[in-house]
Amino acid sequence: MLTTGLRPSPIIPSVDFDGKGVQHGHLRLPYSRDDSAWGSVMIPICVIANDYGPTALLTGANHGDEYEGPAALFELAQTLDPSQVNGRIIIVPALNYPAFRAGTRTSPIDRGNLNRSFPGRPDGTVTEKIADYVTRHLIPLADIVLDFHSGGKTLDFLPYAAAHELPDKHQEARCFDAVAAFAAPYSMRMLEIDSVGMLDTTVEEMGKVFVTTELGGAGTASAKSIEIARKGIVNLLRHAGILKGGLNVQATRWLDMPSNDCFTFALDDGLIAFARDLGDAVQIGEIIAQVYPIGKTGIAPIKYRAAMDGVLAARHVPGLIKAGDCLSVIAAITEKP
Repeated sequence: MLTTGLRPSPIIPSVDFDGKGVQHGHLRLPYSRDDSAWGSVMIPICVIANDYGPTALLTGANHGDEYEGPAALFELAQTLDPSQVNGRIIIVPALNYPAFRAGTRTSPIDRGNLNRSFPGRPDGTVTEKIADYVTRHLIPLADIVLDFHSGGKTLDFLPYAAAHELPDKHQEARCFDAVAAFAAPYSMRMLEIDSVGMLDTTVEEMGKVFVTTELGGAGTASAKSIEIARKGIVNLLRHAGILKGGLNVQATRWLDMPSNDCFTFALDDGLIAFARDLGDAVQIGEIIAQVYPIGKTGIAPIKYRAAMDGVLAARHVPGLIKAGDCLSVIAAITEKP
């Protein structure tokens, strides 16, 4: 989804995307504010290139309170030997850098949700300008895009890599082959609640291979989830022919989100008490959780039941929930797409 007839992006890169070796720099976005009249948002970027081959774009912190991707990507940028590369790797560990610095899902500057702002605008808000630069200047360079996600502060997920159902079945198959190569403990055929404005959709509409993840969450990153991200990156780059070496493929359990029955949303505020943990099997009609009103004792909780068979793939955190919050996600066990 390339935008045409737009003014140039105000973002200025300090790296040469055609250069060889390892470059560490910034995407500098001018941002005039009270404490810095000619200030800028400085988004870290690394480019590692050697010989000729495909290009991978690796991004984290599209939402600023999701940490597995940034942890693995900052490490990769520091440690990867360019002699092992055939092609180019563009690493942006904290894509929504203002949100990442603040530890929030959305930007503290404009409250922008970057993953609902694509394809962006060069004359829009700070968040829209970042989205526009990614759309018009980074994605066109890439053959494969990996965008790390987890549950942030309000959800916790089974650790999975994922791709989407696509109209182009050849492209879809390439995406799911890349998911299989990532080799997370779980692999998901993912359904989005609303795909409008997502990086995912923008990349897919350009015909690229796109892989995303949900690797835990709850506002932190565990040693295990970071290791899944670290191994997954290496596997994916080797699968794409960009990094030398063989895949370290481990068994993955394939899941599917076949319909909106996967999602359960809270109908009222209260204290949530789960009856199932992540990864537990559930059957249609079984209680997933109860939500207790907290203003007075003696009031019966609302019972939330599974609308389908499967496993509990995501759950709300922390213990209090508000009406409209996603309470849980159930995924169906399936074979590889």
